[in-house]
Amino acid sequence: MHADQVLVLQRPHRGEVRLPKGHIEIGESAAEAAVREVTEESGYSGLEIVADLGEQVVEFDLRENHMVRCEHYFLMVLRDITATAHSGEDQYVPVWCSWQEALSSLTFEFERIWVRRAWQHPARARGGVRST
Repeated sequence: MHADQVLVLQRPHRGEVRLPKGHIEIGESAAEAAVREVTEESGYSGLEIVADLGEQVVEFDLRENHMVRCEHYFLMVLRDITATAHSGEDQYVPVWCSWQEALSSLTFEFERIWVRRAWQHPARARGGVRST
């Protein structure tokens, strides 16, 4: 979150709009992996986790494999207001949008659920989350 906007990632080659996410590497906590993955995918650094939103188990079929994974979500803020995206992953186009735009543009409903949860979280709602 930055200036009360949400960061989403457009994936033009797939026609998708997604939240940043990734895999936990050996020796990393879920929180460390989240900050690293958002930085890698979007190119933004200066991120700070302000709330742990929880986790969910997601099941889906990919090619001929049935996938089951646990996804952990965090509410983050961009603390460095001078930060600009630089050399994120080529497959993504980072876009800052309003909460409503994020809800209407995300490809998958389960990601919209997490955006709603972040919007309703007390850390955001009480105004304690702001860029400084």
